[in-house]
Amino acid sequence: MSSSKPKRPVQRPAKKPAVRKKVYREKSVYLFFMSICLLQTLFVGMLLFTYVNLNIPNISSVANYRPAVATVIYDRHGNIVDRMFTENRTVIPLSQMSPFLTKAFVAAEDGRFFEHPGLDFVSVLRAAINNFRQGAKSQGGSTITQQVTKSLLLTPEKTYIRKIKESILAWRIDKMLSKEEILFIYLNQIYLGEGAYGVEAAAQVYFGKSASQLSLGESALLAGLPQAPSRYSLFKHMDRASVRQKYVLNRMAADGYVSSAVAKKAYEEKIKLNSRVQYATDENAYYLQIVKKKARAYLQGPLQSAGVKIYTYLDSAMQRQALEAVRRGVKASKSRQVIAGKKVEFPPQAALVCIETKNSKIRALVGGTSFKKSPFNRATQAKRPVGSTFKPLVYAVALQQGWTPQSAINDRPLSIRGKDGKTWSPKNYAGSYHGTTTLAAALAGSYNAASVRLMQKVGYKDVHQLAKDVGISAVLPPDLSLALGSADISLLQMTGGYLPFAGDGTYLKPQCIQKMILPDGTVVYPEQRGKRRRVLSPRVTVDMRQMLRGVVVHGTGRKVADVPGVQGGKTGTSDKSRDGWFIGYDTRYTTGIWVGYDHNRSMGKKESGGVTAAPIWRDYMLSLSSPH
Repeated sequence: MSSSKPKRPVQRPAKKPAVRKKVYREKSVYLFFMSICLLQTLFVGMLLFTYVNLNIPNISSVANYRPAVATVIYDRHGNIVDRMFTENRTVIPLSQMSPFLTKAFVAAEDGRFFEHPGLDFVSVLRAAINNFRQGAKSQGGSTITQQVTKSLLLTPEKTYIRKIKESILAWRIDKMLSKEEILFIYLNQIYLGEGAYGVEAAAQVYFGKSASQLSLGESALLAGLPQAPSRYSLFKHMDRASVRQKYVLNRMAADGYVSSAVAKKAYEEKIKLNSRVQYATDENAYYLQIVKKKARAYLQGPLQSAGVKIYTYLDSAMQRQALEAVRRGVKASKSRQVIAGKKVEFPPQAALVCIETKNSKIRALVGGTSFKKSPFNRATQAKRPVGSTFKPLVYAVALQQGWTPQSAINDRPLSIRGKDGKTWSPKNYAGSYHGTTTLAAALAGSYNAASVRLMQKVGYKDVHQLAKDVGISAVLPPDLSLALGSADISLLQMTGGYLPFAGDGTYLKPQCIQKMILPDGTVVYPEQRGKRRRVLSPRVTVDMRQMLRGVVVHGTGRKVADVPGVQGGKTGTSDKSRDGWFIGYDTRYTTGIWVGYDHNRSMGKKESGGVTAAPIWRDYMLSLSSPH
């Protein structure tokens, strides 16, 4: 029996415990989720980084829409005579726009405006495809909300970064504001050519009417402008604008805003364009100069962005006639002037002020022959010796002290020794004297000697007081030269001083601004009218009117005697004929004229108030003879 060794068991590799497999799987899952979280964090971080670096503007300014608004100035009839602006814009609510306007703009610019959330992805996709085909960013697919965003918050460059910003902001604005609020901003903000921002300014520029009065055809023309205001200019390219108008009307019909028949009728409508108005023209610039000065002082700031409506007492027709009369009168004066044997090379200047007597409203004011050539206002800024136009104040004081028109006064040569020892001998203009005469005759003939003697008797203090009472603020000399008008006074103040003579003996300060309406609707009155006050008794008023009538009937102002309704007036000539004056009145208006050289030189011996200024007064007042 053979013996054998026992077999050893075969050793096999030990198996890894199951727990190790489990740990491995868990680590893999953990790493996977960590990777996902890391990628998400990086993605969000990149988004945040990109968002921050986009510099997205704050949209609160859109909600508080307060654009620069033009200040508009109106004449007495409500016609616009000037617009002052950094951007020619007048903000109005949707309720003050033609019902066709909003529909026309929505149909033309953003047909799905009331449906999308600020972004119209269909339009964006369509624009992207077209841009890809054309190889350029020719279309943007912008909604009305995006256009508001671009106008108020972004720069106009065409970049993809700006487009991203625009989209984000448009979406946020759509969530913050109602569709009506967005439309309100859009229609008041958009540029429509010819310097007009917003539909109200555009309606005034193109059609001379308010946006509330626009027809369907006119509304469609405006709605066609935003795409290219210059290309579709109504003034320059009406043919192109008409094609664009047809497109807008077809879109309105397709969207159900109007029927096809109504759209066709609107397209066939004959459109009457406004003339290309140039505001603040030469003819009314002097008047508006003082209006703006008073308005600025009241507002204490610039008018270009104030958005104020200023209603004035300016009568545009009377203003135009005033400027024409001044220019004709200056031309006539120049033709007569001969100095040192030669015709003068340069014409003199002239100014005119016309005030409606019963209410002290300034209807016309001309400060020179051309505002463009010289904005210096000779009606308000120039203070010149008023000559004999001051005499009625001296005579009125005498009447108040008990004198009568028939009281005697001596008109003989006289010499007066002054405090400096020098002798002053006032002479009559014609060189002749009249002995004992009446106050009425002395005023009608403008006798200097008699007027100085009268001043001696009444005293200058009462004359100073009456001048102050009738609105003359100039410093008056405390001597007898005042009787001959040695005081330097503006034409406006001197003309206002005649209102008690032309009226009922009362005085009310002349005014040029009726009211101002601030952007919030508040009505303010920048000129303090004060109360009408009596400065002459009824008896003195009647006597002065009688005496001043004698001036124009048979005295130095008789050149105006044929003017219908003329009631009275007074001529004035300063020393060496440097200034010619005439202030007079009819049943409606008190009007003053000044003629002279800015550099205070003589106009020549033959020029005087009666020869130089009175004809301008006559010319102007005759032009007003037709009813207004």
